[in-house]
Amino acid sequence: MKTLHLILLLLPFFGMAQTKEKPKELAVSPNTYIQSLDNLTLSASFEIVKRVNEAAHSLNKKVAIAILDASGTIILLTRDDGVGPHNADAAKRKAFTALSTKTATLSLLRNAQLNDDTKNLNTLPELLLLSGGSPIWYKGTIVGSIGVAGGGSPENDDFLAKSATIQEFGITTSK
Repeated sequence: MKTLHLILLLLPFFGMAQTKEKPKELAVSPNTYIQSLDNLTLSASFEIVKRVNEAAHSLNKKVAIAILDASGTIILLTRDDGVGPHNADAAKRKAFTALSTKTATLSLLRNAQLNDDTKNLNTLPELLLLSGGSPIWYKGTIVGSIGVAGGGSPENDDFLAKSATIQEFGITTSK
């Protein structure tokens, strides 16, 4: 009888004992919530700015250059001596436009002008439909963008933006 009372007395404590439950299977994988993002580095940005400035100086031009990472955050913003401050803002907006649309801004500008349905893209305050912006690609993925302003013509700005490559490492302005 004492054993029965002891068991009845301890029974609630046995119910509190922890049991190892099997972990529930996840209905989704962690990749549903986490995404790796390739980005240009500061070192790559310095190298690109150096190369673009060399190209600009070969044309006797001084420019402003903006380099953005894949999320649209400024990595580097430079303005050569004597370049108007408005060019730095224009370069930044051209880089953002190229990144956002995944298109070089000269192509975007020309395509928008030809299509009645897209010609109002220039009314979006974040976009700047002027030549001189280009996405920067690595292995088919956009890793950043460049904007160049102050080159003296749409063709120069476009040429300079498209010279933002580190070809030997596969960093280019074309897919």
